[in-house]
Amino acid sequence: MDTNADEVELTLDLEPEPEPDPDAPVPDAAGDPAAEAFARLEGELALMRRAVQHLAAERADIVIPDYGGTLTDMAKRMGAMGESLKGMASHPAMQMTPDSIGQRIAAAAESARRSDHDRISQARSDLNHAAQEMRSVTAQARTAAEQRLQLYQVAGGALLAGILLWSFLPGTLARTMPEGWHWPERLAARMVGESTRWDAGARLMQSDSPEAWNALVQAADIRRDNREAIDACQKTAAFSQQPVRCTVKIRPVSQPKSR
Repeated sequence: MDTNADEVELTLDLEPEPEPDPDAPVPDAAGDPAAEAFARLEGELALMRRAVQHLAAERADIVIPDYGGTLTDMAKRMGAMGESLKGMASHPAMQMTPDSIGQRIAAAAESARRSDHDRISQARSDLNHAAQEMRSVTAQARTAAEQRLQLYQVAGGALLAGILLWSFLPGTLARTMPEGWHWPERLAARMVGESTRWDAGARLMQSDSPEAWNALVQAADIRRDNREAIDACQKTAAFSQQPVRCTVKIRPVSQPKSR
């Protein structure tokens, strides 16, 4: 409320009450009803006049505030409230009926169910995809194991084939080479594990016929022990061109000598 109010003076022009005249004749109202009524009315008017005079004197001291600014502010606020109420009244939510609200709720529920259905479908699709990947990985592992087994089988077959080919192919190739290259002899020496072809031949002869090998060893020993006598006999035979007798020394046979 606006407390800055201007003071308003209330001035009433009232005639002073006349003093009663002591010499005035007193009407005889004992037998006249109109005079009595008039006298009573005059007394009441005098009483009312005195009351109004006292009331005017009291009201003259009362300060009446100015409510113009307050009323203007209230009018502005009431206008703003009216505009707000108009906006609220024009809002679509205020124009909805119970049926339209039910339809909106049903549509929202249907949308939520559709979203849940889409999510469930997506999860099911992801699960199926993961299961397919697991089956693919399992199949690949099984295929890899089968491929390794097949590889082992092929490698074993190739090894056997190589062994079979190596058993006759090198000899065939060595025999097709020129004799001066001595490939068969070299191949035989390498196969028996000897460093020279002589040692390889001695080993082969000893393994093939031990008696013949022992005879060769004994002949070599006799030749070595009687080298000078045999050389002299050979010279004599060459000079005479006839067979000659040759005396040699032979040691007793103890054990057959190896190569």
